[in-house]
Amino acid sequence: DFQEAMEKKTWRNAMDEEIKAIQKNYTWELVSLPNGHKAIGVKWMYKAKKNSKGEVERYKARLVAKSYSQRAGIDYDGVFAPVARPETVRLIISLAAQNNWKIHQIDVKSAFLNGELEEEFYIEQPQGDIIKGEEDKVLRLRKTLYRLKQAPRGWNTRIDKYFKEKKFIKCPYEYALYIKTQNSDILIACLYVDDLIFTGNNPSMFEEFKKEMPKEFEMTDIGLMSYYLGIEVNQERNGIFITQECYAKEILKKFNMDDSNPVSTPMECGIKLSKNEEGERVDPTLFKSLVGSLRYLTCTRSDILYAVRVASHYM
Repeated sequence: DFQEAMEKKTWRNAMDEEIKAIQKNYTWELVSLPNGHKAIGVKWMYKAKKNSKGEVERYKARLVAKSYSQRAGIDYDGVFAPVARPETVRLIISLAAQNNWKIHQIDVKSAFLNGELEEEFYIEQPQGDIIKGEEDKVLRLRKTLYRLKQAPRGWNTRIDKYFKEKKFIKCPYEYALYIKTQNSDILIACLYVDDLIFTGNNPSMFEEFKKEMPKEFEMTDIGLMSYYLGIEVNQERNGIFITQECYAKEILKKFNMDDSNPVSTPMECGIKLSKNEEGERVDPTLFKSLVGSLRYLTCTRSDILYAVRVASHYM
């Protein structure tokens, strides 16, 4: 919690970085709360971001709104925002491998702080950043904040507008996929919230793209795509190889199966399952969590698709 975080320098630095990003983006302004309005609370959330090896890469603090008090039709309207499907990501990797292209990755810092806010919205001053002498005042939001119901939609509207201004064409079948062509050159960009991967046949288009985007958004250039949505990507001379080894080990550890014996065929085709009336009761939430984890693992492990499909029948 906040008190524990204040005792450690790594978390204090993470909170300072978040407040600086918010102020730099002109996300809010200090005002007196108007009559008839109510300010919603905010809280700090903390996460240690890890790399593909499971090592802590950086400490991340997020200031989020307590959005459970928001009311549909009054405080927000649209909330949906499209993200790339795993099949689309695999298709882009396959296309790059066939054409010997390189896939690059960039990350938008504090993406949701860039979304435009249409509603009149007030929040309380956050812990650790309450202005002395102005304790009774609140913050009026100019832009979206994390955990607001409309934050994903606001960010997606902003980035979609940017891509269209830069002459990208949005795919009519995958709304998180954008394509830009110049003569015989092509640049393909794929978006999953704030993680962006792109590939194509002309490196100069890459450089121009990476030069233009930071003018609009604060970004981190990760370089060649190596770890994306829990998928490890190795781009080598003889092809591109993807794996979820780290994720698979996490699943095994989470469900106490890291000592299990491996088998080449997890389930025979055509097998009939029946309910064990005398068996021990299973926690349904735990079972759904297990099947959901396995479903995501099928992104790279097509050999378990049949077994996961059968298990999904009993959700």
